[in-house]
Amino acid sequence: TTLLHLHFKVPPVSFHQLPHYLPKKSPIFLNPNPIIANPKPAKMQFLHRPNAFPGHGAVSRAMDIIQSSPPTWLSAFLSNLVIFVVGTPLLVAGLSLSGICAAFLLGTLTWRAFGSSGFLLVASYFVIGTAVTKVKMAQKEAQGVAEKRKGRRGPGSVIGSSAAGCVCAFLTIYGVGGEAFIRLWRLGFVASFCTKLSDTVSSEIGKAYGKTTYLVTNFKIVPRGTEGAVSVEGTFAGLVASILLAFIGCLLDKCT
Repeated sequence: TTLLHLHFKVPPVSFHQLPHYLPKKSPIFLNPNPIIANPKPAKMQFLHRPNAFPGHGAVSRAMDIIQSSPPTWLSAFLSNLVIFVVGTPLLVAGLSLSGICAAFLLGTLTWRAFGSSGFLLVASYFVIGTAVTKVKMAQKEAQGVAEKRKGRRGPGSVIGSSAAGCVCAFLTIYGVGGEAFIRLWRLGFVASFCTKLSDTVSSEIGKAYGKTTYLVTNFKIVPRGTEGAVSVEGTFAGLVASILLAFIGCLLDKCT
């Protein structure tokens, strides 16, 4: 809102300069306070007020909480809430509703323990894993080896994939072992997701492109999609995926 103030400066008035028709007992002479001249011209003054809107303070406080360093449980919760709302289309493509709830708990725990960089590592794992699961989905469904619900993972898959990482996160939050063990827990966190991503990628790529699959217990040739079977194509893809995620972890300073 802008208010406009006009200041008018009146020049001094002398008795001898008054018109002859002005009475000498005019009220202007009864004022004991003389009119002081101000040679400055009239000026305009603008007063600016901020255009505040309801809830501005709440949003500002929420942003301060999200940016807390080190992270708190509240900052972790709010950060994940915002990210999950914005990223709903991607989450729905890779997770069931119950799987999203489990992933929210995982994301909150990860943010509390390792901050935004740890969350980005888990997000990278999710994106890569979801992408390879969708590879040749029609072929996998025709062969009966595709994941259920069009590859959308449930809470069991989320918990199973993150169990070791969650242990490392809790150990970090409660400072088990002190500063000497912090790096170990961080390394274990990254390694757990690299291992799981390697397993997911090798399985999905093997089911899509594996020419010959072998059972790991006796190395007999078995059909694609058999539990415990491996292929050269899938194994190589899994190795590349784990190296890629480890590299991301190094960029995010989670391996040092």
